[in-house]
Amino acid sequence: MDAPVKTATPAATPVPDSRGLNLFLADPYAAALSRRYLPPALHAHLLPHLERLGELAGGAMDELASAADRNPPTLSVRNRAGTDESRIDKHPAYVELERLAYSEFGLAALSHRGGVLGWPEPMPVAAKYALSHLFVQAEFGLCCPVSMTDSLARTLRKFGDPELVARVLPQVTSQDFDTLRQGAMFMTEQGAGSDVSATETTAEPQDDGTWRLYGDKWFCSNPDAGYAMVLARSEPQAGLKGVSLFLLPRDLPGGGHNAYRILRLKDKLGTRSMASGEIRLEGAVAWLVGERGRGFKQMADMINNSRLSNGMRAAGLMRRAVTEAVYFSQHRRAFGKRLIDMPLMQRQLVKMTVWAEQARSVMFQTARALADADQGGGDPALARILTPLIKFRACRDARKVTGDAMEVRGGCGYIEEWTEPRLVRDAHLGSIWEGTSNIVALDVLRAITKENSLPALRSHVDRLLAEGAPCPPALASLQACALEQTYALAEHAARDNRAELARQAASLLYHAVSLAALRWEAAAPGLENRARLADQVLLHRLGPSDPYAIPPDESAACRAILQYAL
Repeated sequence: MDAPVKTATPAATPVPDSRGLNLFLADPYAAALSRRYLPPALHAHLLPHLERLGELAGGAMDELASAADRNPPTLSVRNRAGTDESRIDKHPAYVELERLAYSEFGLAALSHRGGVLGWPEPMPVAAKYALSHLFVQAEFGLCCPVSMTDSLARTLRKFGDPELVARVLPQVTSQDFDTLRQGAMFMTEQGAGSDVSATETTAEPQDDGTWRLYGDKWFCSNPDAGYAMVLARSEPQAGLKGVSLFLLPRDLPGGGHNAYRILRLKDKLGTRSMASGEIRLEGAVAWLVGERGRGFKQMADMINNSRLSNGMRAAGLMRRAVTEAVYFSQHRRAFGKRLIDMPLMQRQLVKMTVWAEQARSVMFQTARALADADQGGGDPALARILTPLIKFRACRDARKVTGDAMEVRGGCGYIEEWTEPRLVRDAHLGSIWEGTSNIVALDVLRAITKENSLPALRSHVDRLLAEGAPCPPALASLQACALEQTYALAEHAARDNRAELARQAASLLYHAVSLAALRWEAAAPGLENRARLADQVLLHRLGPSDPYAIPPDESAACRAILQYAL
């Protein structure tokens, strides 16, 4: 392993600055959660890597991310001789972040092959998300290409022709930065948006077994990736049944660039460091992946993995926002007191912490469910409903938590020199990509009606509660009632086609899963405080709320939660 990176200790200034803080060590739950979700030997092996990444994320990587955000990529449509080239020039800071993600930490490779970070076998997905959750706290934009590269490898392995898999998989899972070929997903069209059945890009079969793709893709992140999964209409009929999935190489096997152009790059609110562009396919060569005419089913596998990654990134953003807010509150004084000693600030910090930790718990639970389903040891219906749940609720919560962190810092939090503006801008992405909130909430109802996922989720919640720290007796009746009402509302919304209740049902189910996960985690050494977070979920997110009622004094509970975080 590389020698530890030296970073400065945060200096005491009138405006507290946390740069140089080890984000892994500053996180009161990170080490114990990795121990809870990983096999003991792997946890011990990864611990120094997590500590190194935490040091980088709070110091050198944070500076690189800030530079990359200020210097977005540019597109060169033609070279000086007038030849089309569609070349994207990336700032050196972003390239260095790419090297750290793909080469040093192998984030896109570690769940597909052995040898990454010195571990002889492919790692469980919990390891990937523990590392990525930490990485994203410094750099959000790059984690989209990393996720797509990982997801492309997963989907290709599941559905691709063995010869194609053997040729491409080593390229997208390489840690050699010069031979690595990153992945992307070209799905969105201007006239289709989330309605994939309206896809107009066409695919024409060739005598050599390849296909030629024609049409425009409207929003393509990482548009110069080595490989992209593309949806195109291969059959004459309209709707989803006419759409197939294809693997599009940037460069042709015999040499030369494939027949597609990047028309322009998007000027985005957030994720400025990472290029997103518009693609025109002009007879580009591609290979069919999976069964012809069933492309959306295969692409859905990649989308689901990307939705989980969206939830992970939202959880990471919230964790960074909480760390910044807690640090600032500890070191900033006003009216003769530290901010963190003020009851109203304590309540705000606890609320932010609860939302952030809900997301991390559901992230680990969803990753485990997806892995169990892949290996044939779990119920696919559980993974089917957990994936849209985390995408829906965690991504929405991130917008609020990052905004609150900006407010905690005050005026400086609105200045682009600080981390909070970037967190706020990036946080808005999660609720849009891979399906807007409405689309994903409706997908939760589809999982209930089409996949019968609600019994699987209910059984999972029951198991977590049975194995976890017990609910305090004073809250046991409230917990039981809240869970029953949650399931009843979700069942009603799905079976009676009450689409207008989809967001309410999705939120309640998310809170139910996170409550159970937090109690399950609290049964492990070092995580006992998560039971207090579970109580907060029950009281403030699942339980009924009367806006006129005078609530009980929770200041002691708030102080206990924050004391654990200091």
